[in-house]
Amino acid sequence: MNEIYARDLDLNLLRVFVVVAESGSVTSAAARLYLTQPAISAALKRLADAVGAPLFARQGRGLALTARGERLHAEVKPHLSALVAAALSPPSFDPMTSERTVRLGLSDANEASLLPPLLRVLADEAPRMRVVVIPVQFRTVGDALGSGRVDLAVTVADELPAGTHREPLFHGGFCALFDPRHARLGPRPSLAKYLAHDHVIVSYNGDLRGVVEDLAAVTRRVRCSVSTFHVLGAIVEGSALVATIPELVAREIRSTRPALRTAKLPFELRGAPMELITRSAVADDPAIRFVRDQVVRITRRAARPR
Repeated sequence: MNEIYARDLDLNLLRVFVVVAESGSVTSAAARLYLTQPAISAALKRLADAVGAPLFARQGRGLALTARGERLHAEVKPHLSALVAAALSPPSFDPMTSERTVRLGLSDANEASLLPPLLRVLADEAPRMRVVVIPVQFRTVGDALGSGRVDLAVTVADELPAGTHREPLFHGGFCALFDPRHARLGPRPSLAKYLAHDHVIVSYNGDLRGVVEDLAAVTRRVRCSVSTFHVLGAIVEGSALVATIPELVAREIRSTRPALRTAKLPFELRGAPMELITRSAVADDPAIRFVRDQVVRITRRAARPR
């Protein structure tokens, strides 16, 4: 195959050759290809030199294929037509029969609200498609996209590499999650009451600073730092600890732990927007676009106030 690519042959000459063979005239071929007659003649000479044999002979006022030309035309035309069709035809995609695997990056704050409804949609509309979920967060999503480990991702993000497209999905708020049987917080605590409690935080850095310290400049008494939202419900329930988390995450936790309550924060806290981030290289892929559309619809519906 490398020897074929290394040969000095301009494949565009074959296109000129086929048009001249079909029209039987340099003049007609020039009009069809929007080229000058000298350009057509020069292209035919270059092709004949590359092939090593004459391809046309004069016949009256036109041209007729030689035996070598007839053989070349018979071999080239089907492939040339297929190449043009491949280049110009839109890709076909039927979600009901597609067996594509889409690699989806999700922050742990989104898995519970997004993944179950997405899988239900796929079961109904794309039963053979598969999803590989890869954990990402604002510090790792850029590398995951840049390396191709994920095709699209839903998370907050800082700087992203070139070749990525980002679309804001929603800008959710935060709340305090607590167990009213152990934490005396109430629905609208004062700052003093909020700070009087011990707190559990999610820290991707593995330290005792969380979103409150970083964005609101409020220092809490942190008793426990974990790396994921998944364990917060179990930690808060049955304890006096308070967790300050996105409202969407609190809603999911309370759906399985109804004894827990939420409280309004005694300060303003507004983080970065949740975004859908796609590798530009796959943005026109119909399978990726299908999953992307479902993700947009599900996340925006889940983020509506209730």
